[in-house]
Amino acid sequence: MPANDAARREHDTLFPAHRSTLAETDPEFVVSFDDFAFDETLRAASISRHHRLVVQLGAVIAVGAQHEFRVLLGAALDNEVTPVEVKEVVYQAVAYVGIARVVDFLHITNEVLTARGVELPLPGQSTTTPETRFEVGRAEQTAIVGDRVDAMYANAPADAVHFQRFLSANCFGDHYTRTGLDVRTRELLTFAMLVGLGGADNQVKGHVAANLHVGNTRADLLDVLTVLVPFVGYPRTLNGLAAVDEVAPPAA
Repeated sequence: MPANDAARREHDTLFPAHRSTLAETDPEFVVSFDDFAFDETLRAASISRHHRLVVQLGAVIAVGAQHEFRVLLGAALDNEVTPVEVKEVVYQAVAYVGIARVVDFLHITNEVLTARGVELPLPGQSTTTPETRFEVGRAEQTAIVGDRVDAMYANAPADAVHFQRFLSANCFGDHYTRTGLDVRTRELLTFAMLVGLGGADNQVKGHVAANLHVGNTRADLLDVLTVLVPFVGYPRTLNGLAAVDEVAPPAA
């Protein structure tokens, strides 16, 4: 039984030159997966293909799926996600997943871009300096997270306040202030990565609130979760949904 027409069209748009060997060894599974991932979930979401691929790339890094990342990366580059945007996804993942995992994805990205004739390094996107990263980062953090940043500093024990400085200067100053992705997209990306990572429920809740603060909506967050289901599974997705329901409950 072939995949339905809508799933086949979307699959061919994303992967025009890629045919998985699983189509030969596991055809029944592939049809079921394609119908779900490339039709059923998409009918339940209004997220653009561009933003869908951006958040899926981030979540796949968080999961640690190198093969799937390589395949999705090709689809992203074939569908208007720029090399700069791809690099920004990978760079931002370091703040949430850590370089130990992300370095492999950075090498994959460089291999794929080089094979496509993209000259590296890409133009720099940093807007801060070593002298300004803390001040500018804390201002950006406050713009995204809100006034609770001051409380985070005030409540931090003296021997642990350096973690707050790290967040301001590194997570926000070194990453969120970069060009290449706008802040609303970065927040959706962070939400997707934290959901994909699993075990970060408090941080997921915090970034649900941050998404709302920068102008994203409950519907935007539900769209992200909807397109992540096939790639990160139900437990992580449903934990993300619980966080959205708690912080941004549906209208009465």
